[in-house]
Amino acid sequence: MDLPVEHLATFAAIIDEGSFEGAARRLHITPSAVSQRVRSMEQRVGSVLLRRTRPVETTTAGSAVLRAARQVERVLDDVADELGQGPSGGTLIPVVVNADSLATWFVPALARAARETGARFEVVRSDETLSTERLRSGEVMAALTATAEAVPGCTSALIGVDRYRAVAAPSFVAAHFSEGVSPEALAVAPMIEFDRHDMFQRRFIERIAGGAVRGAVGEGSGHGDRPSAAIEPPRHFVPSSAEFALAVELGMGWGMLPHRQCAEALASGRMVELVRGSAFELPLYWQRWNLRSPVLDRLSEIIAEEAAVALDVSGAR
Repeated sequence: MDLPVEHLATFAAIIDEGSFEGAARRLHITPSAVSQRVRSMEQRVGSVLLRRTRPVETTTAGSAVLRAARQVERVLDDVADELGQGPSGGTLIPVVVNADSLATWFVPALARAARETGARFEVVRSDETLSTERLRSGEVMAALTATAEAVPGCTSALIGVDRYRAVAAPSFVAAHFSEGVSPEALAVAPMIEFDRHDMFQRRFIERIAGGAVRGAVGEGSGHGDRPSAAIEPPRHFVPSSAEFALAVELGMGWGMLPHRQCAEALASGRMVELVRGSAFELPLYWQRWNLRSPVLDRLSEIIAEEAAVALDVSGAR
């Protein structure tokens, strides 16, 4: 399949700008020329590539073409850097990362990568179970994800295991778990969730209480797929990792926090663990385009090195 470089660049510009008109202004060509290039690509591919919405959206086939367009951009940027003709501010590398890693160890790793590679980074925050969709769509070049299976056109490597602990403020434990962490107590004790995709607290309840939790995304609502006695605790939603931890410390509710984020509070007594030895393990994988690129290669090395310090890497060997 022959897709001219200028057509791929046009396709990427349409997504970046959100419209054919915006791409035309960026590329200094007419909107008609942009449309002609897209039609030519769709004829060559044999499929519709874009939904003409506002902003435009890629189809499944369009996502594959966009990923190819981004990879061609990356190769050309690498060549420009090698020839000393790259952009003065460094090339832009978009990556997707989960909020907890951002709040604990990932930003120092990214700062080191910026120093050593001269690249600029755009961080897209996404739940670790959903981040591969950003990679699949071509929106980002690399992802820190809980998904082991590599996205088509990418590689996947286990870089470590994060451990989450169920914690709460001592006053909260005294008020809600004075007689122990029982199913009855978990049913009425407020819990804190990051957002409606956050499953850690529900999994803890299912492990400790042996019962299902109502309110999970995708769960039924009384259609026979969940028992009527399912636990339905009151919930707060705090969609920021630092503020989530603060809410737990202030006694709003109990929640699951990465060990690195709660270790100091546990040591000082500002938080206590609800059930000792009940940590949940979250394997983290670094997925990236399967493309030889000096910047991506060095970024991946740095992420692995920093993860070896921040995470348990015994399972990553």
